[in-house]
Amino acid sequence: MRGPSLRGCAADIVGSVRDVMLYVTLVLNVGSLFGLIAGILLHSGRGGGLSDMFGGGGGAALGSTAAERNLNRITFVLALVWIFSLVAFSFFLERT
Repeated sequence: MRGPSLRGCAADIVGSVRDVMLYVTLVLNVGSLFGLIAGILLHSGRGGGLSDMFGGGGGAALGSTAAERNLNRITFVLALVWIFSLVAFSFFLERT
């Protein structure tokens, strides 16, 4: 009779690492989703928004303020994080 197989042990370790990465990716995906929703809702429409809320409405004729530019950058990064975490999540869900 042979002893315990190393393949079974390695498969268990790989499976548990995959499960941990799956949950980390899921938390990252949901966190970036809520951040993306908040960032989109903070953007100004035709007037107002984040820049007017904090007193930056005086320079509206000159274009977007620093707060709006930073909000654009943050929203863009959150969108990239959400897309990449969604792709990673789909790879972790695939069991071969």
